[in-house]
Amino acid sequence: MATTEVETTATKPSQTPIQAKPAKSGVVEAVEDIVFGSIAGIVGKYIEYPFDTVKVRLQSQPDHLPLRYTGPLDCFRQSIKADGFLGLYRGISAPLFGAAAETSSLFFFERIGREVVYASGYYSRDRVLPLSALWFTGAFAGAFTSFVLTPIELVKCKIQVPTSTGADGKPKAPSIASVIRDVYKHEGVKGFWHGQMGTFLRESGGCAAWFGSKETTTKLFYLLNDRSAKSQLEKDALATEALPLWQQAVAGASAGMSYNFLFFPADTIKSRMQTSPVGGSTQNRTFWQEGKALWNQHGLRGLYRGCGITVMRSAPSSAFIFIVYDGLKRYLSL
Repeated sequence: MATTEVETTATKPSQTPIQAKPAKSGVVEAVEDIVFGSIAGIVGKYIEYPFDTVKVRLQSQPDHLPLRYTGPLDCFRQSIKADGFLGLYRGISAPLFGAAAETSSLFFFERIGREVVYASGYYSRDRVLPLSALWFTGAFAGAFTSFVLTPIELVKCKIQVPTSTGADGKPKAPSIASVIRDVYKHEGVKGFWHGQMGTFLRESGGCAAWFGSKETTTKLFYLLNDRSAKSQLEKDALATEALPLWQQAVAGASAGMSYNFLFFPADTIKSRMQTSPVGGSTQNRTFWQEGKALWNQHGLRGLYRGCGITVMRSAPSSAFIFIVYDGLKRYLSL
């Protein structure tokens, strides 16, 4: 991480000039990305999942029927009344796996993106990458991660928004196995990537903002801390230390809020595509067809339905993800 002379590398503490450490092999770096990213992703998912359930239910309301929920609070109220608080955690096993896969993939592919930038010859390895390059590596990571994430999110969405009811008239959540079986039976392997365009747009654009905002905010904090230092010795010490925990949290929170707000319409369209019934007589809509139908019915407001609660839950979740990941990289390096 850096002061006025060195750019920040908040998402990759191993590149931070904190202490002289032996260079790690690519295999070790990859293992750390996968293990530490998985742990961070699981922690974040437990924090955000009830809000994610409400978001998906708000997004997936049919456009040909009156709205079932008037807003996030009403959705919370009705959901808890119908299924209890634990009902908001329905289907979390798949998302926990997904969170581990997503977060580890993001940090893994972000590192690969850095290698691509270095290999291009635009920047040398003896200098830390500028913020513009780090926004690119975020987009690179998101683009590749989207292909890992789409099948997992498809299963999660179908469990969160069940289309069948039980004998008591209440929605009956399908099991993970039944969702996988039904999708494969009616749509084959290709069906698991239904909604891929929405995931790709959300992840590539959103992750550019996720990593980029985190790096940008971290750099600003280092610059502010440097200016408040009273001596050169204090400045040198600040440059080799991690940010205070609250500043790390703010940087992580800014990342999550940027990620979710900027490309939320793509996520809304994806959720609607992935909660459509499997095996029905109606042909699946494409990304653009679904987006057009939603726009015609509800306009811009429909594309951002559930955005407020999503941005709200993303702040603590993303803060914890980066704090956990950066802390593990710093103190438990393999």
